[in-house]
Amino acid sequence: MDNKTQKNYGTALYTIITVFFFWGFVAASNGIFIPFCKSHFHLTQFESQLIDFTFYGGYFIGSLILYFASQASKVDILNKIGYKNGIIAGLAISACGALLMVPAVHSGSFIFILVSFFVIAIGFSLQQTAAQPFVVALGAPESGTHRLNLAGGVNNFGALMGPVIVSIVLFGSANDAVAKVVEISSITTLYYALAGLFLLVAGFYAISTLPKVTSDEQLEASPKSNGPLVVVILGFLMVLAAQPLSRLTGIAEANFVYSSLVIIIGALLFVYLKKKENLNQWGAMQYPQLILGMIALFTYVGVEVTIQSNLGALLNLKEFGGFHESDIKPYIALYWGSMMVGRWTGAVSAFSLTKTTKSVLTVVVPFIAFGIILLVNQLTGTDVSNLYVYGICVTVLVIGFFIGQEKPAKTMAIFSTLGVIAMIVGLLNTGEVATLAFISGGLCCSIMWPSIFALSITGLGKYTSQGSSFLIMMILGGAILPPVQGKLADTQGIHHSYIIPAIGFCYLIFFAWKVSAVLKKQGINVENIAAEGGH
Repeated sequence: MDNKTQKNYGTALYTIITVFFFWGFVAASNGIFIPFCKSHFHLTQFESQLIDFTFYGGYFIGSLILYFASQASKVDILNKIGYKNGIIAGLAISACGALLMVPAVHSGSFIFILVSFFVIAIGFSLQQTAAQPFVVALGAPESGTHRLNLAGGVNNFGALMGPVIVSIVLFGSANDAVAKVVEISSITTLYYALAGLFLLVAGFYAISTLPKVTSDEQLEASPKSNGPLVVVILGFLMVLAAQPLSRLTGIAEANFVYSSLVIIIGALLFVYLKKKENLNQWGAMQYPQLILGMIALFTYVGVEVTIQSNLGALLNLKEFGGFHESDIKPYIALYWGSMMVGRWTGAVSAFSLTKTTKSVLTVVVPFIAFGIILLVNQLTGTDVSNLYVYGICVTVLVIGFFIGQEKPAKTMAIFSTLGVIAMIVGLLNTGEVATLAFISGGLCCSIMWPSIFALSITGLGKYTSQGSSFLIMMILGGAILPPVQGKLADTQGIHHSYIIPAIGFCYLIFFAWKVSAVLKKQGINVENIAAEGGH
């Protein structure tokens, strides 16, 4: 590879990493946008969580469309059109969604806004499916993990900046005493800028000479797995149909919302428990570690999203400070920043370092990341002195990393247990202690994606690619658990509704134990599995 090509690939890598920034930026911004829409449109907590439902549902539907189209045509469609074209198409779709947000905001229609979020997410789904293998291909294969970790770090930084920037766009700076009540039209500038950036990056890719990234893997058919996926789709649609069905039947809306969760988990448990014949027809779903992992990824993403999506309503309670939606920015930023703290710390192990250097960085890196979170908030005029005590939670994270010893199952068990403890502390207390306990759930979630992925696809052989596709579909958890918690909040109170992430962390403890036993039965040594990459 000559210097000119290396430089071109370097430019391509830095440009593609901006896409990772967008994913984090928009997803984390929902933590500010949800309470804002709830107040502006006078929504119930359940209705406000439909923002997450449509956003993460877009990821799910986008993955499904690619999967079913490829299965029907017996051709890997994304592989055929090329990953470069896939990213360009994804950016163009997201740009359309961002531009759609402008008339949606001015129309005053919440449903129109939801449609716009859905279109943006469909584009993100295509980008994400194409971008990750592209990042690996832009350089030497042995350093592919390092590039993914760099991209993941940028994604986390986008998640940190999203709440801060969106809060400033909506409400002005923390020192601005005027902008407490705003017109929703102030958001249009942000979406014009986002649309412009999406198109700018797409244009760069269109004119750039980039390596052709393709896969030689044969598409594996799995007709038996289509049935459970259809049932999962029905469960997803149940949330959307909850209000109309309730009016039609007179049955409480909550029953339909909760049943969506039962249908989805039930479909996956059916596959797990069913005695399978003609194993090849089940494809990747013949492996119990994958089914357990699909439920785990669904649970983890749901927990990660629902903790912060309901945080605005929690902080609005008098016993939690009675915060206006314009004042919750530092807490939402701290939550997503906690994900950055954990992932940056986890990224240390991806580099070839001496044991001593690695140990030092495992202690230093999380506090540097924590310092960046405080600095970003401080620079936007927010008093962060009340957040210093969160350093205790960061210290616990560091101890957890040392005990976990870079073993996915062990690390998952430790951080899932810490997650349960954090949620219980939050449920039994109020005020600052409970708030920071709930926020520390972000630290516990930070290691989940690579750990679950590593444990779930181990031993899948030729079905590894298909198994990865099924796992990515389980981002669906971010669409289902927030509305479920929102409905529980409407009936039992927002504070008590945090039992949902507590139960989620309990399943993740079970997964770490059960998947270890399953893999051991298959003759696979769990201690030798390495967690790489991240979401």
